[in-house]
Amino acid sequence: MAYEVLARKWRPQQFADVVGQNHVTQTLQNAITANRIAHAYLFVGPRGTGKTSLARLFAKALNCKTGPTITPCDVCDSCREITAGTSLDVQEIDGASNNSVEQVRELRDNVKFAPTHGKYKIYIIDEVHMLSTAAFNALLKTLEEPPAHVKFFFATTEAHKVLPTIVSRCQRFDLRRIPVALIIERLNLIASEEKVSLDSDAALAIARGAEGGLRDAESALDQLIAFRGETIAEADVLAVFGLVSRQTLELLATAILKGNVGEIVRTIAELDSAGKDMQRLVLELLDHFRTLLVYLCVPEAAPTLDVIAPQVESLKQQAQLADPDRLMRIAEVLSQAEDRMRYSLSRRTLVETSLIRCARATTVSVDDLMKRLEALSQSVGGGAMVPSPTSARVEAVREPSPPAYAPRAQAPVSRAPVSPVSKPSPAPASVKSELDVLTVQWRDQIVERVKREVALAGVALLDAKPLLVEQNRVVIGFDPQFARKLEQIKIPTYHAAVHKIMVQFLKRPVNVECVLMTGEGSADVPADHTVDKGAGANSRAGSAPHSKTRQDWHQEPVVRKTLEFFNGSIVDIRE
Repeated sequence: MAYEVLARKWRPQQFADVVGQNHVTQTLQNAITANRIAHAYLFVGPRGTGKTSLARLFAKALNCKTGPTITPCDVCDSCREITAGTSLDVQEIDGASNNSVEQVRELRDNVKFAPTHGKYKIYIIDEVHMLSTAAFNALLKTLEEPPAHVKFFFATTEAHKVLPTIVSRCQRFDLRRIPVALIIERLNLIASEEKVSLDSDAALAIARGAEGGLRDAESALDQLIAFRGETIAEADVLAVFGLVSRQTLELLATAILKGNVGEIVRTIAELDSAGKDMQRLVLELLDHFRTLLVYLCVPEAAPTLDVIAPQVESLKQQAQLADPDRLMRIAEVLSQAEDRMRYSLSRRTLVETSLIRCARATTVSVDDLMKRLEALSQSVGGGAMVPSPTSARVEAVREPSPPAYAPRAQAPVSRAPVSPVSKPSPAPASVKSELDVLTVQWRDQIVERVKREVALAGVALLDAKPLLVEQNRVVIGFDPQFARKLEQIKIPTYHAAVHKIMVQFLKRPVNVECVLMTGEGSADVPADHTVDKGAGANSRAGSAPHSKTRQDWHQEPVVRKTLEFFNGSIVDIRE
């Protein structure tokens, strides 16, 4: 007798033999018992989950000599012919190779004939999504109102390609991926019947590689028996299919969570030398961290996870090393790596760099950052929160400041009494507030609006600042190192744009003067006004200096400790 592969030899012959699809088998049995058998059924699911086997089993249950019955006898002529695939009343059609409209028309012409032996004439069309649109349309009327003796069973892995008009005329059953534990149980049963010694880790490796398809698992076991004979170990499975052992996968995940980059690089080098599939490794790591995330966030869902007892123990240990935010970041990095894998010239390099990013991935919540900054400020500033430059600028706008250009106090007279000399009047409040507002809104309002008029003029103003605002006069100062920008502003077109925006902002006619500040901080302004190059015209006690360089900020104790604490660097300085 010719050898029969395990996938065919162990194909389910009774509804009780179907693995992992109880929701489908129970419905079909109830339909038979209640005599509520529809005229068309659509079985949808991944490869190897039992779509065609269920269709053939259902056909046998309907056409059995004792049927319709939920327990076909398997001894009558009809049962034996359906099992062997030689029944005239049950025709299995491959939709991929019989997808033309002419073939469907031939089928439509044949449905009118009564069955030869059984009660029903049954058409099983596998991969029905491969039928052409014309073939689907030719089948519509017959499918909706077939003769009473005709049943249609469709099977497909891609239900979205089946026309909605076809799906609406069928009862649809979605088959699930078979859990790892059930696949292992089935493999152990087959191995026991076939007199093969199958190691538990080997069974797990086969089940992992099958990705929920029992047929794939049975075919893999068949191949391994041919490779190793009657004794199969995990190493044999890993060598034949290029998989990574469960222990190696868990050790690699632990190294990622601990940030052990050396262990990661060493493990990847060993796996690459052994010829392991790097893309498969990334997918298995992604699935492992997804399982760990569910275990960590929903502990009560642990019994429903597709894992075995040794894996649960590993999850318990790794849960102590991770938090949900970090696991989500790791999953994001691995997803990006898997997506880029197909375009990568060096998969090992991509995997190494991605796993190192995972190992260095840290997530800190806003609350944690605030607590750290509070502790840092207390350690540096003696318990008082050190105001940031931004907060200092905000307070400068809220609180009135002393006069920007204080008039000189008159010297006291020490001799004969004289009539009191009135003190010089301070500058009007409106002048001070205008200068303050102009300084605060310089970049966001003035510079941006000038940019819209003349782009290069706005760019030149980025390195300038307002020094003085009087009734009809505005003085803008440029640092000596930006003298070239001052020359640009003097171009008539540029100066006209600045003048236009300044008049609009102050809402009165003014003359705009652009001057160069000296090294001591003075400029060409009235003698009773002093321009400070460092703080500008609106400097005050307690305000943050705006002319500090990157080097100066690095010397600030709070800034230095913050950079060290977060391993950061100064990217930009905003005034």
